[in-house]
Amino acid sequence: MASRLTLRIQESFADLTRSEKKLASLILDQQDDALIHSATELAGMAGVSKATAARFFRTLGYADFNEVRMQAREERDRTQPYRYTVSASEQVALGQAIGAHLELELASLTKTFEELHSDYLKQATELIADAPRVFFLGFALEEGFAWYARLLFARLRHNTMVLGSGNGAWAEDLAMTGPRDVLVLLTLDPRPRILRPILNYATTTRVNVITITDHSYLARARRFSKVVLPVHVASFGLGPSHTAMSGAIRLLAIAYAAHVGDPVMQRAAAVADIHDEIDDVE
Repeated sequence: MASRLTLRIQESFADLTRSEKKLASLILDQQDDALIHSATELAGMAGVSKATAARFFRTLGYADFNEVRMQAREERDRTQPYRYTVSASEQVALGQAIGAHLELELASLTKTFEELHSDYLKQATELIADAPRVFFLGFALEEGFAWYARLLFARLRHNTMVLGSGNGAWAEDLAMTGPRDVLVLLTLDPRPRILRPILNYATTTRVNVITITDHSYLARARRFSKVVLPVHVASFGLGPSHTAMSGAIRLLAIAYAAHVGDPVMQRAAAVADIHDEIDDVE
């Protein structure tokens, strides 16, 4: 997929017509395969007219679909492909691993942010703004990111908590949840068995779930989530990378702050004043 095409779609998505959004969503959801089709084929797959497809690409600043393909070829020719895994022998040389690691992390971040729908991000921030309480949930390595997200959002709004913060206190924590609360689930492989009953309970109590996860879990996450924010987690065989997940959490916080406006600034100022009063940081 041409990265400039992706970015143009993201920037213009909110202003597109309903039919154009159907075509835009199709292209974003099938990034690896979209450009092997013709404009007419894409229109048919999205259930829109050929005229809508032509107007869509002109709205994005292209003369026609051929220009989109030319741009994609140019980007492909100047960008080296990257691999998701390497063999054990390639992991040994530290000098090589540093450069390869940087390349892989940059590629994962780039693809993650290219694929984030502005509409999904907007919906997530609106759910958080409307929530009486916001809970963050992560297991194993993701538990650390749940605490990071909780502290980040605690500087922006009230009532932010980590679900399951007490050892074995799942029932007590779940008893605090209710309608319109938000559960931000941060999940990568492997996932514990306790996750399924937790999500079932959240569904029955009408908690809105926002899931940040990798592409292998997208289909399942969409069954129980109001919003799913996908991240790329390519690594060198030592488990998934969390770089893109950290970036997505930060982006969600920034989007929330922009959506809410002055109350966020007032709370951040109040938190800073409390730090000064208790003199706990230099």
